[in-house]
Amino acid sequence: MRITTATPADLEQLLTFRIEAASWISKLGSDQWRRPYPADRLLSSIESGTVFMLREGERAVGTITLTPEAEEGLWAEEELAEPSMFINKLTISRDYAGRDLGGRLLDWAGDRAYRATAKWLRLDAWTTNERLQRYYLDQGFQHVRTVLEGTAVNGGPRVSGWLAQRPTRLADHKFTDETPSPEPLST
Repeated sequence: MRITTATPADLEQLLTFRIEAASWISKLGSDQWRRPYPADRLLSSIESGTVFMLREGERAVGTITLTPEAEEGLWAEEELAEPSMFINKLTISRDYAGRDLGGRLLDWAGDRAYRATAKWLRLDAWTTNERLQRYYLDQGFQHVRTVLEGTAVNGGPRVSGWLAQRPTRLADHKFTDETPSPEPLST
């Protein structure tokens, strides 16, 4: 499997991943991702080069967004002073579930962040999805705090404020990385 940088041609697949994941999560009893994510905002992320696709052959099987930009209102000023990269929208096609592809994508993200001189790989997860929170804890993340104040990027109250982090590190994720080398974070 290989990792590529997403292009605008991937937008429809990314929206499909989100719908598929929301349906699966709903069956588990979570309200996560019920509100549609704005396609224009996703396209902007793609165009900024922060969205990555996991592919088997030409088929997209997963995605992760990795950015040096934190969502506003989540992380404290002193935390933002530390070199960090932030992940979101980690999604694996249900056809590929159970193969640890999500864990390997997290390792890839931590490796990429390390090579970009980040100290931390950080995330915000759905505040009521305890199963997802446990997943990230099992992947070596430590819960920092939960933020409930603010507004979600797709409208309504903040719902993704469970903050966690783990140190960045080199990793043998076993993917073929076809992305450009990361730029060092500015200090």
